[in-house]
Amino acid sequence: MTFKPLNENDIVNTRTLLHEAIPLTGSIIHGTYGGGNLKNYSHGMFTTVYDYDYLSSSANHIFDITCGISSQTSLTVESMLSKKRNIYGQMAQVLMGYDATGSIQRFDEDGDLLAGGAKMDEVIVLPFSRLLVKDEIKKETFELKLGVANTAASAFGDIVTIADLGASTEYRVNSPAGEYGILYATGSSMDVTSTNTASIDGDTYWYAGLLFYQAGIAVLTGSVLGTLLATPPADVSGSNDIDALLSGSSIDDVNTAILGRIDNIQFNNTTELNSTVYFCRANHNEFNYSSNPTYLENSRIRVKTQATDEPVSYITTIGLYNDRNELLATAKLSEALKKSPSTEFTIRARLDY
Repeated sequence: MTFKPLNENDIVNTRTLLHEAIPLTGSIIHGTYGGGNLKNYSHGMFTTVYDYDYLSSSANHIFDITCGISSQTSLTVESMLSKKRNIYGQMAQVLMGYDATGSIQRFDEDGDLLAGGAKMDEVIVLPFSRLLVKDEIKKETFELKLGVANTAASAFGDIVTIADLGASTEYRVNSPAGEYGILYATGSSMDVTSTNTASIDGDTYWYAGLLFYQAGIAVLTGSVLGTLLATPPADVSGSNDIDALLSGSSIDDVNTAILGRIDNIQFNNTTELNSTVYFCRANHNEFNYSSNPTYLENSRIRVKTQATDEPVSYITTIGLYNDRNELLATAKLSEALKKSPSTEFTIRARLDY
């Protein structure tokens, strides 16, 4: 076995981003399994969505859904007030952090916290599973389509599209949870005032929420949805619009109503692959002999038939050692490399983590 130290010119660190398309169709969310893939809990604070009947061992958790309401809302909340406020406070604390006074910052419509502006005091929160998001959601790939027709039976006759338009260059970094982008909505049934709009490339869109890429959480503002739930699904009682639903219904009922209107969710996830590449160089005057005891016979090199022949060895394995001569990793070559004084090799060993 022959050793050779590596210097700083022999080691290179690289970073590769791998992306995977994630489609979540409405048939998976609220159709195929007749609600068997939706799990509600006794605490009533959120609903978990699976890709299969959640009682099955093969079911995978894909995302949760819940709603929160700020203490500064203009709504008169009649149902589950404390839990809705607790959810809003928890999510705002984690995703928006604190202001200079030590108060939890409210979700901001355009992400410009210093300028103030409109706040999101009633929100629908969708935390996606790490199984789907991996390291983060890829910017400018998120799209959520909601059916907003006036009757639940034909809800998908009119679609509102919510997406993180332009986020690859216009994302925000003033969140303790990492980077986030602005969600914009477009659709014929959006019932909002002009102050809720933004112009992108000459087109008008409505502020619809925030998307936190590393956390994998979408926060939709309830106020911008307007007439989204003018007629809730049959199993949800009592509400004529989104404000009435948020203030007068349980969290489970709000979740059921929103899930019943999801036509499609899609985004690309990101897996960050870090690698260290070691360039193991065998110069012409190195590694021409083997330390294997069988390399010699009667004090003569087996592979030489004439005294004038070049010595020959075969490189089969690369071993990486620390400064205490402890083996840390090995790499097997696909085939042995014949090494002699007339040949040189640079072997590229990559360690992924």
